[in-house]
Amino acid sequence: MTPREIFLGYLRRYAAKDLDGIASMFSEEVTLRDWNLSVKGREAAIAETRKNFESATSLQIEVLHVLENTNSVAGELRILVDGHIELFVVDVLDFDAEGRITAIRAFLERRDDA
Repeated sequence: MTPREIFLGYLRRYAAKDLDGIASMFSEEVTLRDWNLSVKGREAAIAETRKNFESATSLQIEVLHVLENTNSVAGELRILVDGHIELFVVDVLDFDAEGRITAIRAFLERRDDA
């Protein structure tokens, strides 16, 4: 699988709130960092993902752009939480040789209508 394919699979699982599917994609030493937190290790990343899933009734993710490298991918996303909270996010994911996620860095964008 290419990094892009893995990334899109990750996003499908995330939108479906498939915690087991997401957990299976993480390496043991995965790091997760966004605008609110930074954690290291598979169990910590799973716990934070679980919190996100529990805080949202529904998640819709629209992929706006994807840039791919040999072992990483960056994607600009439009995320709709609970049908009315709109977030524009850039996710950058790194992968190990087996295609497991070793790092997720999420950056919140400002929405400009211009």
